Order: sequence, then structure tokens, then C-alpha cells
Amino acid sequence: MATKPLPPHHDPAVDPMIDPVTGEFAVIAPGHTFKSVTEKISRVVLTSHTPLGWFFGLIVASGIATLFVIAVTWLVLKGVGIWGVTIPGAWGFAIINFVWWIGIGHAGTLISAILLLFKQGWRNSINRFAEAMTIFAVVCAGMFPILHVGRPWLGYWLLPLPNTMNVWPQFRSPLAWDVFAVSTYATISVVFWYIGMVPDFGTLRDKAQLPFAKYAYGLLSLGWRGSTRHWMRYETASLLLAGLSTPLVLSVHTVISFDFAVAALPGWHTTIFPPYFVAGAIYSGFAMVLTLAIPIRKFYHMEDLVTVRHLDNMAKVMLGTGLIVAYGYAMEVFMAWYSASHWEWFMMWNRMFGPLGWGYWLLILFNIAIPLGTLWWRKLRTNVAYLFLLSIIVNIGMWFERFVIVVTSLYRDFLPSSWGTYKATRWDYLLFIGTMGLFTSLFLLFVRFAPMIPMNEIKMMLPATKIHGIDAEETVEETA
Repeated sequence: MATKPLPPHHDPAVDPMIDPVTGEFAVIAPGHTFKSVTEKISRVVLTSHTPLGWFFGLIVASGIATLFVIAVTWLVLKGVGIWGVTIPGAWGFAIINFVWWIGIGHAGTLISAILLLFKQGWRNSINRFAEAMTIFAVVCAGMFPILHVGRPWLGYWLLPLPNTMNVWPQFRSPLAWDVFAVSTYATISVVFWYIGMVPDFGTLRDKAQLPFAKYAYGLLSLGWRGSTRHWMRYETASLLLAGLSTPLVLSVHTVISFDFAVAALPGWHTTIFPPYFVAGAIYSGFAMVLTLAIPIRKFYHMEDLVTVRHLDNMAKVMLGTGLIVAYGYAMEVFMAWYSASHWEWFMMWNRMFGPLGWGYWLLILFNIAIPLGTLWWRKLRTNVAYLFLLSIIVNIGMWFERFVIVVTSLYRDFLPSSWGTYKATRWDYLLFIGTMGLFTSLFLLFVRFAPMIPMNEIKMMLPATKIHGIDAEETVEETA
């Protein structure tokens, strides 16, 4: 019986990145050895000729980050009155951006912890810069609540520090819960990120030519020698940190959703918020990973390590979490109708058709209509240009989701006499845009001075590590 020939773009003889058995895209391009992986990744860090494109990107990002410094300086001098926050819309951009940035960081922890525990090998090429993205996003997010209180120099009052004035945080407030959730999240993320880089720092120490680089990477490698004892302790620490990080993926954004869900306000007082917020955070987080990974793999020619398989799998995760987000949107409308509450139904009607209704329909277009209408097709999931554009669209849509939740539930509440409106000022926009510059600057510095792809984890996926028999040790030595 004759078999039907494969189309050219699925024929392994034409495209070596297609697995001839499964038909899936390969996780790593064929032909790599231990030595080639080390050379390709370490060359980005140890080169003495930094690409001009990197300098251009850093100058642009640093220039944008300067807007953040200017906006914060003026805010400290003049107060939060320079923002558009008013009563009843007293949260404004500060909380919108806080929730948005925290959500972006969730993909890094999911890729690093949960996919590690589930032994998903495709995570190995993207987990390092996803973890870095998490840390830099938390840095940007943490600034907004501190600045929003109006007296950022007293931000340490949010911590339960011993004092003689008996001034303690209000532990019944979700805003106090945020402090503990976000600080724990940031601490575990930094430790997980650093521990994962220790073996690679040891490799960079051994390959570095400049004395200062040898000293710096030697200090960061913590005396790593690659012995069996070191590997055992490294793997044990990685699993323990993954086990600690996994609950944080669910708990951090759940706690942040309590900022809204425990309030007795239409549009906020709902039990759908915790899972809805977590799914939305992962959705936007994977979109940001795509936004960063696609240009990086192109600029540094990493297409053989960050392959179409990675992009396809991330698009599938976005499709799954996007469906959960769509379900959350549908439940909000259904419960507003089913509750028979006049205030809930008016809130939803006002959210759709009120003065700020355009924001609601933009989030439906960007978060639901475009992504969920296209990610079903593999051809689009593996189209690099389309995925990059879609990732930006989803990030914009998720920002509008936070805008709709924060603003349209506040500016028209129970009493028409207290109705108001919300309009951001130029200082709101400058501060938000400035954090984007800060985030990009930190990420570019990380890419230049730290291994953005884990060398040791990539090597564990090479065919040489799966050789069994008498000649296995000789083959490994030759490829190394």
C-alpha cells in the first residue's frame, strides 16, 4: 500500500528540523555537540566586540528609562496630585501598571518551576531569560504601590518591623498581603535564577581571557568544579526551589486578585477573580516571553537553540490560558445578569457602553477575538512574524483588561452624586513608559553579561548524553 508523500515543509529530507517519527519540530537543531553549545552561548558573553545593535538598543532603552527618573523625581517633589487619580477613581495607572507588570513575570516562574517538575525538556532553551524577565518585571511592578502611597520614603512601614510606636501593618488588608506575596515571589525568583546560572558561571570562568572577567565569574560560580557532589547538590536545590516556586505561581496573583475580590463593589466582589487573574497573568507572561525571545533569537542567531518548537509550544499555552480568560469574561457578564443585582448589571452595561466602553471592546478584540481566532492553526503558531505581532497585541490587550477592571468599577459606583471620571496625565504616561525603558535596559544588560540560555541544560538534551554502552564515555569526551 503506497503512503501519501509528505508536503515539502513537513518532509524531514527537506527540513531537518522536523522529527521523522513524530512530525514535530525539533527542540534543538541537529549537529550540535557539547563543545559547539558551549561556544555558541558563551561567545555572546565573552566576546570583546559587542554588537553595535546592542549599544543602540541600550541607548534607546536608557533614554526611555530617564523618563522614569524624571517622573519619579517630580512626583516626590510635588506629590501624587500630578497624577490623574481622583475620587472615586483613586487607584488609576499605579495599580493598573502594578498588576500588569506582576502578571508579566508569571511565565518565567511557570517555565522554570512547573515545567521542570513535569520534565518538559523544551523549556530548557527559554527558561533563563524568562526567569530574568520575571525579576525585572517584579522590580518595575514593586515601584508603583510604593509611589502610590504618596510617601515612598515611609514604604518600610508596610513591613512588620519591631517598633516602639505600635504602628503595625493592617493584616486584614489585601494591600498588606501583597507586600508579603510579592516580596516572597521576588526572593524565590532571584535565588532560583542565580542557582541555575552557577554551572554556567563556572564555564565562563574557565573560558574567560580577561583577568577581571575570570575573577567576576569565578566569584559568581561559588567555587563550582562540576564534580558529582556539586551536581547532586545543584539538582537537589533546583528541585526544592521549583517546589517552592510552584505554589507562588498560583498564590501571588491570587493574592493580588484579593485587592479587588474582597471589596464590596460591583465588578470586583466575585469569586472568579483568583483563577481568572492567574490565567491572565500566564497569558500575558508568555506573550512577553515571545516578545523578547523572537528578536533575541534573530539578533544573536539562536534559531538552532530557540527553535520553532518553542514558539509553537508557547503559542499553545497562550491558547489554553486565553480560553480560560475568555471564560472569565463570559462569567462576569453571566453573573452580572444572573445575580439580579441592579448595581452589578449597570456596572457591566456601563463597562461595555459607557464613556470608557471603548476600552472594554479593545480588550475583547486584542485578548479574545484575534488570538483565539488564529492560534488554532499550526501555520500561524509557527509563523515567527505573526507571533511577534500577536504577542504585542496580547500585552496591550491585557493592559486594557487591568484598565477596565480598575477604572470602570470605580468611577461610577452606587451613588450618582459621587460619580466622576478618570483621565491619566502626562506624568502617568511618562512613568509607565519609563518603566518599559528600565525593564528593557536591565534585560539588555543581562543578555550581554550573563548566559541567556543554560548551557548545561541544553547539553543534557544532546544525543551524546543518551548513548549507552562501552563507547559512550569515549564519544562524550570526543564531542566535548
